[in-house]
Amino acid sequence: MDEQLDHAPCGFLTLSMQGKILSMNQTLLNLLGYETNQLIGENINLILTVPARMFYQLYFVPLIKAERPVEEMYISLEAHNSEEIPVLINAVYRSNHDSIDCIIVPIQKRSEFENELLIAKKRTESALAAKRKANQDLEDTLDELEVKQAELIDLNEENMKFKIDTEKELRLARNIQETSLTEPIVQNEIVIDAYYKASSELSGDMYGFYQISPEKYGIMILDVMGHGISSALITMSLQSLFQRLILKGNKPAEIFEELDHHLQGLFQSNEETWHYCTAIYLFVDTNQQTVEYINAGHPPGIWQDHEGVQFELPYTNPPLGSFSGQTYKAERFSYNKGGRLLLYTDGVMDPFESHKLSSLFKKHPFDEFSLFKGKLLQLIKDEENGYHKNDDKCFILIDLIGRLS
Repeated sequence: MDEQLDHAPCGFLTLSMQGKILSMNQTLLNLLGYETNQLIGENINLILTVPARMFYQLYFVPLIKAERPVEEMYISLEAHNSEEIPVLINAVYRSNHDSIDCIIVPIQKRSEFENELLIAKKRTESALAAKRKANQDLEDTLDELEVKQAELIDLNEENMKFKIDTEKELRLARNIQETSLTEPIVQNEIVIDAYYKASSELSGDMYGFYQISPEKYGIMILDVMGHGISSALITMSLQSLFQRLILKGNKPAEIFEELDHHLQGLFQSNEETWHYCTAIYLFVDTNQQTVEYINAGHPPGIWQDHEGVQFELPYTNPPLGSFSGQTYKAERFSYNKGGRLLLYTDGVMDPFESHKLSSLFKKHPFDEFSLFKGKLLQLIKDEENGYHKNDDKCFILIDLIGRLS
């Protein structure tokens, strides 16, 4: 790195497409309090705060993979002394080097100045409100208070009735949502079961698995951003659509493009209500003994074959609803003597603790299906007090029974 760039008045960082730090200028090293040999070759997660890691995966990576520039993205870095440093990042993908160049500008002073302005504004507004209140006539205030008190009594009665009616409607909606969930499938070649727990009356998680033909199966799990009524309504509209598409025998890419188009259509005129959705879909052919899948921004699925060999089903596409006109490409793998698959939503396990799921697979490779499901539920229960205790939880467990040959 040349002398001017190394001591430029802003940070400079080069990353691999896998997030590995390839180079970094001295300005950024000084800001973070590291030496060069401490960071080169490490993953960028080392210098990101925990929220910034999630933001990096959900927004930064999809933009770069779509070969779009990242412009003035606000994230927080974590210095060697654990200090949080707010920065603006601009980045671009260089195809000739298959790397990502990043310019990083600290904005600590700007944030402090903005906070001071906000505090001053609130103090001024409070002072003006107090002055207006002090100038009001006491008798007028008492008369108004009597009127408001009567209105409040009427309003409380209406609110109580509305609350009771709403709770009834929510219970009915939850029953409808749970009724739409598919029953376990138990066949000679495949066993599928699921677990589903909403954090509130309604959930943003949804799954479905369907027998398309005697030897073909479609398996979908998705997670709409947030939870509650709005997420549940979107979830139900997506569930109705993917069920119809799967049972028609549409290809995985066609299903995802239809779902993405549906989400884009829901929010094209109102960005404030925009929701994205992560999803993973499996198309299983037990005759050909193949699994074709698409992962759109969802936590990676876990596959372990009959010999205990594991690999993940990582996401290679951005979440549904992220970009208009997005195309999707399916991945495929084969199995001969069978294996076990796990698909899950992010409420099940902290993404940085997902290795615990893989470890469970390795420790119990030959457990009977229901026994292994019980151990998986116990692990989730043990972990939920520390992570996303109030988040929706959903997983699908699949056993593929291959033919010995």
